[in-house]
Order: sequence, then C-alpha cells, then structure tokens
Amino acid sequence: MGDHDGLAARFEAHRGHLRAVAYRMLGSLSEADDAVQEAWLRLDRAGSGRIDNLGGWLTRVVARVCLDMLRARTARREQPLDVQRPGAVAGGRGQGGRDPEQEALLAEEVGLALLVVLDRLGPAERVAFVLHDLFAVPFDQVAPIVERSPAAAKKLASRARHRVHGASAPPDPDRGRQRRVVDAFLAATRGGDLNGLLAVLDPDVVRRADRAALPAGVASELRGARPVAEETRGNWRRARFAQVVLVNGAVGLVVAPRGRLVVAIGLTSKDDKVTEIEVIADPSRLRQLDLAVLAN
Repeated sequence: MGDHDGLAARFEAHRGHLRAVAYRMLGSLSEADDAVQEAWLRLDRAGSGRIDNLGGWLTRVVARVCLDMLRARTARREQPLDVQRPGAVAGGRGQGGRDPEQEALLAEEVGLALLVVLDRLGPAERVAFVLHDLFAVPFDQVAPIVERSPAAAKKLASRARHRVHGASAPPDPDRGRQRRVVDAFLAATRGGDLNGLLAVLDPDVVRRADRAALPAGVASELRGARPVAEETRGNWRRARFAQVVLVNGAVGLVVAPRGRLVVAIGLTSKDDKVTEIEVIADPSRLRQLDLAVLAN
C-alpha cells in the first residue's frame, strides 16, 4: 500500500466521527459531508508526518471548517442547503444525489428538538457546545478553534447550554401537567384520532394561525372543539415531524422535518384541556421564539 493509500485508509477510520461532529454543528448532511471532504483535502496536502494525534487533528480541522461555514451562513442569513419548507414531505433524492431518508434517520438519532435549538445559537457558541458537551473535547483544545481563551470558550459553552436546556425559563411546577396534555394532543394528532382530540380539547378551544401556516382560504381563527379537532386530524402527516419543546417557556411543539424548523405550535391548557392553540410559520416570527429542549 502506497503512502497516499495508507493516509486515505487512516482518514476513513475517522470519517464516521468527523461526520457526526460536523452534522451536529451544521445541521445539514450535505454541508457536513463537504466539511469532512475539506478536512481530507487539507490532510492530503499536509501529510501525517508531523501529526501525533490524527483523530484530534482532524476533529479540530472539521470544527474550524464548520465554524467558517456557520459564520458565512449567518452573514448571508441563509438556512442550510437542504432545508425543507412547510408542506414538503421527504422523498426522492436530495441535492447532489444525497438521500433525504438517510438524513432523516440521522436527525432522529441526534434528536430533532436538539437540532432545532442548536440552530438558535451563534456560530462560536454552537461549536463550543458541540465540541465540549457532546464530544467531551477539553476547553484548552476548544479555545483556539473558536479563537478565544479557555475561560472564554467555557463561557460560550455555558451560555449555549443554558439556551439549549431552557435554564433561563423560570421553574414551572405545572410543567409536568402541561407535558401530559401536549403529549396526549400530539399522540391523537399523529394517530388521526378524532375522539382522542375531542377528549383533550376544551369545548371552547380557539386555534389561531398566521397566514404562512395556512393554505389559501383557511380562516386564521377557528373556534370549537369539533372544528379544531377535524382540522388537526387532517395534519397527521405533518405531525410525524413534531417534537415537544419549550416554546417561550411553556410546553409546546415544533414541526421540524430533518431538524429544520418550519412550524411552532404554542398550546395553552387549563384543567387538563387545551384551550388555545397558536400556529406560527412566518420565518420572522419563528426567529423571535425562545425555544429549548425539554428534559424527559
């Protein structure tokens, strides 16, 4: 085996780990693969003669490439290339011939809710959090990647951790009860269970939605348990991608195919019944929401 083939074989042994790191940083399988390919090109140019820890070196390179990609995306206010918009259902081949089913499986493995919340972080926060909290990279190694001191890198990860887990939301002793109501609502929606929906909806429930969330001609406000239940039951396909999260500090839902936020649903409950439903799909409103992962 030649030197080049040997180097390629050593790189392939790390590809799965590098892809996992890049995907959590970028939330896009196509971009993650691009970052991993760039790491290979840099290794191929540099050779491994002076690299003592190849896995660590490659992780740092991928992280730096991802940071640059996140900064460029933020500057252009772009979403990942393989973003999926409301109403779209995964199927067929993705951009560049990539398989959206493969990405859907990877998103499920990582956690759709986590991917949605990670997208709310700044580039340096996201990189520091992913490296340290998800892959146990020490802060003295994270620091040069994010161009901070170890203490500042630790603060970045801490700030990200608070946002991811909703530490800024005040404790709510009623949150467990809210969770049970939302879980029942989601289960009935996914199952197309009209009676289950009627059981969890208040007789006078109100559903409000912005225009981006509705087909043309559908009223932005709907009242009454049966009309709301019948409309909700019709959304069972979209509900497959729904995840329970904290929405502005209360238990709610996000619809996120492959981890891409397209709809947020706020649910207000009283006496174990849903009294108000707010459906948000307008991108500017979605950006203003405070979202956090809800602990099991």
